[in-house]
Amino acid sequence: MSGIGHALALQGKRTEALNVIKNLGELSQKHYISPYHSAVVYAGLGDKTQALAWLEKARNERFSWIPFIRIDPFFDKLRLDPQFTALVQNIKPG
Repeated sequence: MSGIGHALALQGKRTEALNVIKNLGELSQKHYISPYHSAVVYAGLGDKTQALAWLEKARNERFSWIPFIRIDPFFDKLRLDPQFTALVQNIKPG
């Protein structure tokens, strides 16, 4: 679902992408949904502040995919951001 939200965001379909984030939030009330997935959609929207905040939450939860943010193409536009760099440097191995 987050990949679809990211794609919608890249197509300029902001409202639809934000609806994906809303749906993720609703699903998280019933099932575990990592903050990582919201970060993916926010990254597609170009909202670095929100993307980084959700990635930080995912890191704090020790989400298993967090080490892969180093190479995950969803976060390519964040790579040069100092906060992203600091986040990557503070990821501790499993």
